[in-house]
Amino acid sequence: MKQEKFGVLLVNLGTPEAPTSSAVKRYLAEFLSDKRVVDVSRLIWWPILNGVILPIRSPRVAKLYQSVWMEEGSPLMVYSRRQQAALQARLPNIPVELGMSYGQPALKNAIDKLHDAGVDRIILLPLYPQYSCSTNAAVFDGVARHFASMRRIPSLNFIRDYAEHPAYIAALCSSIRASFAQHGQPDMLLFSFHGIPQRYADQGDDYPQRCRATTQAVAHTLGLDAERYMMTYQSRFGREPWLTPFTDKTIEQLPAKGIKHIQVICPGFSADCLETLEEIKVQNKEFFIEAGGETFEYIPALNDDALHIELFYQLVMEQIGRSA
Repeated sequence: MKQEKFGVLLVNLGTPEAPTSSAVKRYLAEFLSDKRVVDVSRLIWWPILNGVILPIRSPRVAKLYQSVWMEEGSPLMVYSRRQQAALQARLPNIPVELGMSYGQPALKNAIDKLHDAGVDRIILLPLYPQYSCSTNAAVFDGVARHFASMRRIPSLNFIRDYAEHPAYIAALCSSIRASFAQHGQPDMLLFSFHGIPQRYADQGDDYPQRCRATTQAVAHTLGLDAERYMMTYQSRFGREPWLTPFTDKTIEQLPAKGIKHIQVICPGFSADCLETLEEIKVQNKEFFIEAGGETFEYIPALNDDALHIELFYQLVMEQIGRSA
């Protein structure tokens, strides 16, 4: 019997190709057109998106990207490429490709590369630790759409999430311990996750439970007292209710409660990006200091840290073992 050839497909959200208004507009148009992200009726949504949101938001977001852009490109792309290269080094006989749900490198191109390499089984690893219909499920949809155009499709192992995986928790704890060692233990450790509309959770998306599972596992492993950590949600968009408590509002309220030193970690982001480097590290730090806070540290995403790559390696090898 022919031995199956495995391939790994890492998938992240995506990023504009340049910190310009036109590039951001192209990216946001694709991102905000996905019904998994915004499920409003297209008859209502298209005029709002194209007539209001894209013209107003694109120039503003482009300026924010300019403030965090790295010499090698967008932070999310830079770190995702480093993750791909590091995992490929750990798996020299298994092709590892990177695709983005929106923008480049396109998901379909990454799948085609694995197909051309003769892969029989793809291990699909969305780089979102906590499942949500707006992220992990959107990745599955994107792969399925491309499979629909293929005559021969490979077998698929879909890693739904890894919110409680021991290697993931170990990597987060190592990162937090390093921050504590460098800056001292804060009055409050804030776990900030990307938000989703409350309605999605009400309709069955178990994202809030997965975020809580990560937070509780880390807090338990570190032995944190209940009053020394909190879980919040950031990056809300639009007018409908989103998951609470909000990160920015919480941060503004902490100094009045005597909490003068905080550290913030964003466990839902596998790579640093606009939402961590600008929204948290810059904007929310300003909110905290202006409200009377004294010391604010952002704990970087796991990026291409060795323990993060070890997690990816273990996830892949577990799937290979199950398929044997």
